[in-house]
Amino acid sequence: MEYDAKTISEIVSKVVASVNAGASPSAASDGDIPVGVSNRHIHLTREHVDILFGKGYELTPLKDLSQPGQYACKEQLTLIGPSLRAIEGVRVLGPIRKASQVEISRTDSFTLKVKPPVRESGDIAGSAPIIIIGPKGTVSLSEGCIIANRHIHMSLEDGAKYGVKDGEYVSVETVGDGKRTRLYDVQIRVSDKFRLEMHLDTDDANACGIGNGSKVKLVK
Repeated sequence: MEYDAKTISEIVSKVVASVNAGASPSAASDGDIPVGVSNRHIHLTREHVDILFGKGYELTPLKDLSQPGQYACKEQLTLIGPSLRAIEGVRVLGPIRKASQVEISRTDSFTLKVKPPVRESGDIAGSAPIIIIGPKGTVSLSEGCIIANRHIHMSLEDGAKYGVKDGEYVSVETVGDGKRTRLYDVQIRVSDKFRLEMHLDTDDANACGIGNGSKVKLVK
């Protein structure tokens, strides 16, 4: 059987329409939660700021972070663990906290020879010890070094939109041009002080081939 040009065009149009109807949405439209990659950093108490930088020293804001009220400081410090190998230039984040905390990646832990648990920020009881060196003094934390868990900050409106509650755990899928990956055990953190963003450390982000501004899709 022979087909004329008009018949062939109609057949092709029907096939393309059928394929498109059964196709999943594009990667760009699948992911609507922005990603923020957290490099190693330090949170400090008032007491430890005084020890590390001098009595009465005030941290110097450098730039605002994605979460309201949080900012990176100009100040940087040095970390030392049992290996006695230093990691220099570790950024301090503000504002002042009630307990000092050091957040590093698993790769950093190999350099420092520390064994930090994977924890929610602020949950430092029984976590790894670490030494912080500043220009005016040294702080030896008996606990406070963690690897931050995967989490998504959400406003109250975002929590309602996605049908999730504070403290709930979900999975997410990466989309776009990176290495397509599903990440499990992602904690939801809902507050009227938060802005929508998923936080990953550098190890997770590099493994997935994504970075700041990439998008992920929530999978309940």
